[in-house]
Amino acid sequence: MKILDRYILTSYLRTFFSVFVILMFIFVLQTIWLYIGELAGKDLDAEIIFKFLLYFSPKLVPLVLPLTILLTSIMTFGNFAENYEFAAMKSAGISLQRAMRPLTFFILLVSITAFFFSNNVIPAAEYKSINLRRNIAQLKPAMAISEGVFNDLGQINIKVEEKSGERGQYLKDVIIHKKNERRPGNYTVIKATEGELVGSTGSNVLSLILKDGNYYDEIIPDSPRDRQKKPFAKSYFQEYVINMDLSGFNDIDLDEENYSNSHNMLKISELTRTIDSFSTSYNEDLASFSRNMYSRTGVENLKRETTATEDTVIEPEKGILPLYETHQASQIVNLALGNVNGALVTVVGKRTELSQASKRLNKFEIALHEKYVLGFACIVLFFVGAPLGAIIRKGGMGLPMVIAVLLFLSYHFIGIFAKNSAEEGQVSPFLGTWLSTLIMLPLGIFLTYRATTDQGLFSFSILFEPIKKLLKRTHIMGRSQKD
Repeated sequence: MKILDRYILTSYLRTFFSVFVILMFIFVLQTIWLYIGELAGKDLDAEIIFKFLLYFSPKLVPLVLPLTILLTSIMTFGNFAENYEFAAMKSAGISLQRAMRPLTFFILLVSITAFFFSNNVIPAAEYKSINLRRNIAQLKPAMAISEGVFNDLGQINIKVEEKSGERGQYLKDVIIHKKNERRPGNYTVIKATEGELVGSTGSNVLSLILKDGNYYDEIIPDSPRDRQKKPFAKSYFQEYVINMDLSGFNDIDLDEENYSNSHNMLKISELTRTIDSFSTSYNEDLASFSRNMYSRTGVENLKRETTATEDTVIEPEKGILPLYETHQASQIVNLALGNVNGALVTVVGKRTELSQASKRLNKFEIALHEKYVLGFACIVLFFVGAPLGAIIRKGGMGLPMVIAVLLFLSYHFIGIFAKNSAEEGQVSPFLGTWLSTLIMLPLGIFLTYRATTDQGLFSFSILFEPIKKLLKRTHIMGRSQKD
């Protein structure tokens, strides 16, 4: 490796790793802020919090790495141009393409590494992260209950004044309001002086053992007169066990994410098999529904051979109902309306089901393309940032940071909107995943061409030159008319 190549690569790597660490730290802080309600006040030790951040960090790489490459390229080549190092290179016969050669090989290595990282590390981290979040409530049952406030856990609202014990499993002064789907309101109240939470890692059931308490249940009589008396039943117990199903609690925060993000836990081979399976199932379901709806129309019965007993003239504007008696015609109309309404209900319900299946399939296809787009985006953003830094001729963290953030936000927001449209089926998953990168590709080609030909970022003469020619022509024509 030549001295110049080593100098360029060293300068780039020094900035690259510094920017990557800073940006990763910023995004990790953002993660803590987003999940502060899930982590704070849950009696979690530092080890579990560290594992949570460790498993969540790989999912930040698709955001941090492209921004790092873009910002580093602008800063490094901006410093070279600002310090007239590019001018010295060009005077020695070294072009911009020659100066970018060692970094091009490095970016290719980074893009290949990013591909394998997104295909192997991110799915494993996603799996660990979701399972850790699902098991936190089971490893630490008391985290589901905070002191001094009512906590909604499935079919009960529970409030405790104090928690104690190594895992916060011992409770004091427990008040519980039991829910009833048929009777909205707080009709059943349980009070106990002590309680204990007992849970296991492999189960979604959390047992609450209450001791020395009372059970209050408001009774609603059938007679309106008796309801004015507001009767209730009271019973005393020494020990009372309530089994709480935490699956509903997990569904709010964990299972729904597991359902929507389960595609992020799969590798390319697994995604390919899943997509093939879902596509086959979707097509078979759609074909079966089409056949079912066609058979319900009764069109097949019209194809049967029938023998007319006598000639009958049917007037098109009146239809066939006048051929029947009033009672029979009414039955025919009611039957037809019932069939049509039933078909409409079936179609609406099936449309919702097929729409959900289509969204799920689109998410898996988007996840498959995201494995490839990360590495390609690293290459494209390098060829956007490197020539842009050479053109603006400004290094440091000022103007390059502003330009890099604006470009990356445009790239990121276009990608978000495109992916959302792809999930809804408005565009194909391929286009939704690759759109932002494909938009940056011609920008990189344009900037590279402008930088290698020693042109500015944008030449305003292109806009003003036609106006100058028009004014000059008008002036000449005016002078000729005077002469």
